[in-house]
Amino acid sequence: MASSTVTPPRPNRPPRPNLAFRHLRGQRSPAEFAALVRRAAREIGERVSCDARYIGRVEAGEIRCPNYAYERVFLHMFPGRTLTDLGFAPRASVRGRGARAADDAPCAHLTTPALTLGEAREAGETRGACEPYDTQDPYDTHHDHEESDVLRRAFMTGGGATVAAASLGPLGLGLPHSRLRSSGETPLAPVAERRARRVGSSEAGALEEAVRRIRLLDDRHGADGLYRRAAAPLRAAYALLDAGTTRQATADRLHSGAGELAISVGWLAHDSGRFDDARSHYAEALATARVTGDEALEAHAFCNTSFLARDAGRPREAVRAAQAAQRVARPLGSPRLMSLLALREAGGWAGLADRAGCEQALVRAHALYELGSSDADPEWMSFYGEAELAGLEAQCWSTLGDWTRAARHARRAADLQDPHFTRNIALYTAELADDLARGGRPDEAAVAGMRVLDLLGQVQSSRIQGMLAGTARVLAPHRRASGVQEFLDRHASVPRTP
Repeated sequence: MASSTVTPPRPNRPPRPNLAFRHLRGQRSPAEFAALVRRAAREIGERVSCDARYIGRVEAGEIRCPNYAYERVFLHMFPGRTLTDLGFAPRASVRGRGARAADDAPCAHLTTPALTLGEAREAGETRGACEPYDTQDPYDTHHDHEESDVLRRAFMTGGGATVAAASLGPLGLGLPHSRLRSSGETPLAPVAERRARRVGSSEAGALEEAVRRIRLLDDRHGADGLYRRAAAPLRAAYALLDAGTTRQATADRLHSGAGELAISVGWLAHDSGRFDDARSHYAEALATARVTGDEALEAHAFCNTSFLARDAGRPREAVRAAQAAQRVARPLGSPRLMSLLALREAGGWAGLADRAGCEQALVRAHALYELGSSDADPEWMSFYGEAELAGLEAQCWSTLGDWTRAARHARRAADLQDPHFTRNIALYTAELADDLARGGRPDEAAVAGMRVLDLLGQVQSSRIQGMLAGTARVLAPHRRASGVQEFLDRHASVPRTP
């Protein structure tokens, strides 16, 4: 029998983990390392949309060789090393074969889930490179992930359970020192001296308390001063997950807590203008939700992803993420959650200048809100009341250029807001000032702007500072109007967030 000239298909072997690359990441979380990659790319004029998912896929061995853009970035980050030194296969060994296994398929026409709605074209990645991108749509709410793969890319490895619990402390969020003393350990003891053990309900409780504490501090003071400090509790949460637990109920709490913490840290990044970091954290939360089938967490992750997409100038993605969140959240039985998600969708339609779509979503949001609260309302929605409803509607009308209606809703939001939520009062009042300025009422805008400046001593938010800067530019030609010059002078003297 003549021998066949067709190369037999390669056995479907699991990918080999890239341990060299994992070693280079060190103790940084995947999201933190992805941020370093993006920063290095900017230094050499490259554009890559690296996030925690991409880092996880590299470390899991799914990406055997990066595309040319990533290659240049990695070699810039680690001068003197080759791709082989970084744990990748030689380029010649992974391209040019006529028949490839699925994980080696050509990728010129594919995009990673982090690159949606044309972002792949904008990212400047080399076409025809050999990176095997995952083609799953991030807004497909019916797709199942393999748990082992998602855990590899979602969670940082290393560190014992007690080390992680003690590390929830930079914000005052960790276990009490009395508990550490009772177990014979101290927060400052070397890692090698700490006794490794399985985590339990007390560690899950510490993680849940960390989430609550971050939300409280953000409501009162804004995100800018919190984001960097919140990275340590997030790393600790990943380490708790890696330590494992013998009880399924505790494991579920840990996964849910880690996901909620990733969203909270993502929000701090989002509100302080670090959009790429926020996107990575929200993606980690979404992966966590899909590992455990946690629909409530998945809806929350999509909700924040929609809000981020709106702020980042991707309104169509904002609509899609909000609609995905509604599909996931519908069985949860919380009308208030569905109301908030309808508002997220309305914000996307407003960004697309689709007034009819925006108005339809706003009508749904109000109707669902009027159904009232229920036991199914998630804990994280404590901020969502009449004030937030009015504030988000004001943003929609502002985006559509209806300044009079936007100002009316923004004023109502500021008046209704609980005085303990200082950050939101400042936000709604800043929205009011901008709407008044753009609506031709500079004297009233200056008064509202002065109220925001009075609050900046208590609130650190790049979002609010950016809004005030925009208002100041609009008011600059109206210096002779009552109060405008005083506002401009005082605004100019306020230190900017670094």
